[in-house]
Amino acid sequence: MSLLGKGALVIWHDIAAGCESDYHEWHSKEHMLERVGVPGFRRGHRYGALSGSPEYLNLYEVEELATLTSQPYLDRLNHPTPWSQKTMGYFRNNNRTLCRVVASIGKGVCADLLTIQLAAAPGRGDGLGRWLAGTMPALVERPGVLGAHYLEGDLAASRTETEEKRLRAGSDAIADRVVLVGGYDAEALGEVRRSVLAPAALVAQGAEELQQAAVYRLLHCISEPDLTS
Repeated sequence: MSLLGKGALVIWHDIAAGCESDYHEWHSKEHMLERVGVPGFRRGHRYGALSGSPEYLNLYEVEELATLTSQPYLDRLNHPTPWSQKTMGYFRNNNRTLCRVVASIGKGVCADLLTIQLAAAPGRGDGLGRWLAGTMPALVERPGVLGAHYLEGDLAASRTETEEKRLRAGSDAIADRVVLVGGYDAEALGEVRRSVLAPAALVAQGAEELQQAAVYRLLHCISEPDLTS
């Protein structure tokens, strides 16, 4: 898939034990509909982990990074519904990163998604960014891979304080850089992580050693046309 827009909101998290059913109902039947209804939001996804952690990944594609700090979106974040007020208390180990889309290639919505959170070593950010952006097109030529995306997190935008953020337990982590690789074969995505995007390969290109990777399967996806159908 190619991401719909120049911005993305990527959220990794766990959910408190025993609260998963209510979380899924809320996220599918209220939350994603509410989010995609905000001007500039194009598509929302929820994924569940096949390997790695945290257990869930939420991905929202938006027209611009500025969409994620716009007044209509902040109004939603600062006036959570009763169901949202309840559900925000379920979140654990939350990483919520507002991103610029630097490189994105592919077509369609993929069933499986590899995510890698990483940061650049001191003084090596520009080189790492160029290498990652240049690597994305070749990834979609691999069997089982359909989309590849390189995103850069915006620390200041991600730290914006809101009422919803105050409802969650603990503070949100923020990723420096994010790689997303989608496809129809989870094993093929695992092979990408073991080869081209292996930890050592990324370190050689300028990444810090500390990285976090997981493979997720799509649970639900909502786009703008779904709101009027």
